[in-house]
Amino acid sequence: MALLALVCVGLWGLARWAYHDGVERLAEQARTDLDLYVVHLQGLLAKYEPLPELLATNPRLTEFLRAPGGRESIVALNRYLETVNRISDATDTYLMDAEGLTIAASNWNAERPFVGRDFSFRPYFHDAMDGELGRYFALGTTSKRRGYYFAYPVREDHEILGAVVVKIDVTEAERRWAKSGHVFLVTDPDGVIFISTEPAQRFRTLHPLDPEVRRRIRASNRYLDAALEPLELAVRDTTADGALVRLGPPAPWPEPPPYLLQSRAMQNAGWQVHVLSNTGTVMRDSLKLTALAGALLAVTALGVALLLQRQRSRRAHAALTERARATLERINLELEARVATRTEELTRTNRRLRAEIDERLRAEQALRETQQALIQSAKLATLGQMSASINHELNQPLAAIRTYADNGRLLLAKERHQEVAANLGQILALTERMAKIGSQFKLFARKTSGELTRLPLAAVIEGATRIIAPMLARCHGELIARVPDHLQVRANDVLLQQVIVNLLGNACQAIAEAEQRRIEIDARREGDTVVTWVRDTGPGIPESDLAVIFEPFFTTKAAGDGLGLGLAISSRITTEMGGALVAKPARAGACFELRLPAAETPE
Repeated sequence: MALLALVCVGLWGLARWAYHDGVERLAEQARTDLDLYVVHLQGLLAKYEPLPELLATNPRLTEFLRAPGGRESIVALNRYLETVNRISDATDTYLMDAEGLTIAASNWNAERPFVGRDFSFRPYFHDAMDGELGRYFALGTTSKRRGYYFAYPVREDHEILGAVVVKIDVTEAERRWAKSGHVFLVTDPDGVIFISTEPAQRFRTLHPLDPEVRRRIRASNRYLDAALEPLELAVRDTTADGALVRLGPPAPWPEPPPYLLQSRAMQNAGWQVHVLSNTGTVMRDSLKLTALAGALLAVTALGVALLLQRQRSRRAHAALTERARATLERINLELEARVATRTEELTRTNRRLRAEIDERLRAEQALRETQQALIQSAKLATLGQMSASINHELNQPLAAIRTYADNGRLLLAKERHQEVAANLGQILALTERMAKIGSQFKLFARKTSGELTRLPLAAVIEGATRIIAPMLARCHGELIARVPDHLQVRANDVLLQQVIVNLLGNACQAIAEAEQRRIEIDARREGDTVVTWVRDTGPGIPESDLAVIFEPFFTTKAAGDGLGLGLAISSRITTEMGGALVAKPARAGACFELRLPAAETPE
């Protein structure tokens, strides 16, 4: 009886150890998934957080808040917000005046638009009017859809005229993680569950709400008519990895396995992210291990009993011993065979992983080489398009050199040495001019390592204008550059020059048939960014083409005049240098905005 009691205590201890070990492993896995889910939510919010601040810098919104104008002005602003909303993939984008009245919205053409609605009761509006970035999660009073709101003040000088608001959809965080094997919950500072991969738990609370909190939530109309009933969650035990909780009302024995609750805080959003992991699998595994240990102990006890019994007969004892030895040998062989098989499988898997890694590295190297080849091909294509102008630039000095050489030979025959020296001086000057032209195009055509350095923007633009000069002369155009000498950017000189040459080449082709043939380049610094505008007086870009103008092989030129890669490559180059290239709407002609990181001027 004492031995039996000792065995039961040992099995009980083994079961507890297996359960706690399983909970620790489950907690580690859930903690990793929770960290990934938090990163996913943070990335979703960070993607849209700068958007309202960027929109607030648009002078178009400031002018509209000062003087809304007529119906055409309102429709134009609505269409602009609709375009921004479509490109950014946000749910809604709208503009509010200082009283909280929505005066323009991206859903202006929907069945229930926001235009004309008063959202001054929302906390994000008050935060924006206080000069801060407003953040808020709520159910939309108009759309009845959940969303996270970012609001930013629209200023003119130091006066706040209104606020621009961007609403994003958070249901993606539920759909993507609904089949992860865990239940993910996100609660607001009051403990209300507004995101859950389990639909029945949405708009429940982790604990009962105080009446004052309920009144505050209803005053802000945050969750509309949701009951906000508490989730029946009871803490059964706490561990270093989290809390073991019961969901739902108490159940009769046997009680269902508890859930492991772990939490993380998102400080910027004011959220708490929780994960619930069912410990049923852990409990089943611990019971299986305990049952296996009990079976092994029973087998061991039976073997001991048999050995004691076999002592009565030497012959039976020898036979049973031999049988046991054979059994052990078989088990050992089977174990060695399993180990060898598993080792072989692991070796094959390791070899396959190394092959996949090598293949991935080769593919990435091939991609980089292809991108470099495409950029180099675009530069050579630009040189090919300017070949006629380059030929004209070189033929003029060559003809003059031949004339001076013929004159020099005649003057030398007449021993008019002073005039011969003058002709040779002219030939030398023309040769230097041709060398400068050739060196500039050689510099443009060479490959680059892609390294980013501090560059004076005016010098890069001056080099680009020298390259484009023959094409500009052929179209009888005028180039006006207003670039301060002190502006410096962090970029690659060859790649940046290629982008500017592409923009100027497109502008030369655009003004070739225009009445006024003028190209203007302006630049200034805005914070940590240097902004450059390239404008022309050509026919401009149709509004329908603005969304696709940077796509590869899109072109409005005649067949044979271009492949449609210039702007696509220029946009890719600018992005890799940490900047952006966009086409801006213009009243006349086309306007491209090039944004590059500013380089700090050394003291």
